[in-house]
Amino acid sequence: MTVPCRRALLHTLPFALLASAGLHAAPLDYTACTDNILPGSLCAMHAVPASHEAQGQDTETLQLFVRKIPAEGRSKGSVWLVAGGPGESGASFYSLLPTLRRSFAGFDLLIPDHRGTGYSSRLCPAEEAAGSPGGMALAGAEWASCFKDLNTAPARARQYSISNAAQDLRSLVGTTQGNGAVYLYGVSYGTQLVLRSLQLGPLPVRGVILDSLVPPQSDPRWDLSQRSQVVNQVGLQVLAQCDADAACHAMLGEPAQTLYRRVLDKLRQEPALLATIPGKNLKHFIGGMLDVPAARARIPALLQDLDHGGGTELAAVRGLLNQAASSLGSYPQSSISIPLVSMISNSENNLRPGLTTADVDGEEATLLMTSPLPRILLGGGLPTYFQDRYFGQLPASLPPVLVLQGTLDPKTPYAGAQAQVAALRQASAGQAGASKVTLATIGQAPHFILWAAPACFERSVQRFIAAKPVEDCALTLKER
Repeated sequence: MTVPCRRALLHTLPFALLASAGLHAAPLDYTACTDNILPGSLCAMHAVPASHEAQGQDTETLQLFVRKIPAEGRSKGSVWLVAGGPGESGASFYSLLPTLRRSFAGFDLLIPDHRGTGYSSRLCPAEEAAGSPGGMALAGAEWASCFKDLNTAPARARQYSISNAAQDLRSLVGTTQGNGAVYLYGVSYGTQLVLRSLQLGPLPVRGVILDSLVPPQSDPRWDLSQRSQVVNQVGLQVLAQCDADAACHAMLGEPAQTLYRRVLDKLRQEPALLATIPGKNLKHFIGGMLDVPAARARIPALLQDLDHGGGTELAAVRGLLNQAASSLGSYPQSSISIPLVSMISNSENNLRPGLTTADVDGEEATLLMTSPLPRILLGGGLPTYFQDRYFGQLPASLPPVLVLQGTLDPKTPYAGAQAQVAALRQASAGQAGASKVTLATIGQAPHFILWAAPACFERSVQRFIAAKPVEDCALTLKER
């Protein structure tokens, strides 16, 4: 695999040295990146054991890619930015650098690619190579050959577990140099990975920021197989807000749910109108609109237009969704690793592995808004791994933690975050000088506060770093 840095593999450390180094790994050898994606950025590779549990039993290593955005002026310290997914690379942060620079002013930004993503070692090296037919994404016959290889060597596939990735993060933090403060930021799945890393032992960080916090891992109300129920709950809140708003209610002239159900009946009776809906599934489509505040606000108008057989609002909404997707940028590393998504999601966050297509059909029939995720989980086809002793547990010791959570998050629900915060506070209550876990509620915000509510993110993070109280916030009119 070609990576955008010179001398990229000089730090392929022997396994024994890595094992003994713990959190005191050698500093990364950053050199100028050669891809020109982010001018002035530096790149490095860091070698880690393929299996941290098998220390001393073999010498196989994997490579982790890290991109560094040096601070403007003298550095105050470092911030490790942990992407979501599983399956997303650090490229998901690249287009958000202006907000990150303002939020972490004076800090070096360190952006790793998880094992299995981006320029780090991949599950299917041949099929996910930059020069392969699909580039870093799987395409055509690559799907079959990749899945075949992983099922032929399941032990290798299972090296890409969340606990191994958590050990990777600990090793990376151990490479941080200097006397400046170190912070960890994780979003979505990244919050789960950060918490797993802290389960393995304390980290030398001044604070942790968790954006869109995952719910308690063993709670059956919010695992990934329940995603449609989560989406539906948020969608019903949006419809109820329309009913409570005089202008919105007057525009519709009836309860929003009544209109929605009539539109669903209309689509079942008019195949030509249904064909205009992306994926021919209005429940999925509107469920996806909940992720984008500007699109979410147009749900009532879209339903009214569809009820009249029109397509103007649908075209406008599709434009908003495309604009939102393009705002995150497109980079060689951007493609999501679907094999990694499948393995970690089914191993760690699917509490109903026996769910059938008929079960999903029955559940979706009772909902107004749904997600394709529960049906995707049915596909399987890849090795999973046994949940280890860390499953469902929480760190006994925490640094100061800031949780940023939207009230209309259709992926990591607000109620789930509240439950997780309560559990974190309880788990760390007995430690000496128990740290404070602060929940900052971002009103009307969906998933990924850094992207969806940048003004709230910036204000909250700046106050957290300054050790000042962090207050609740809300999306601005401009952001919506």
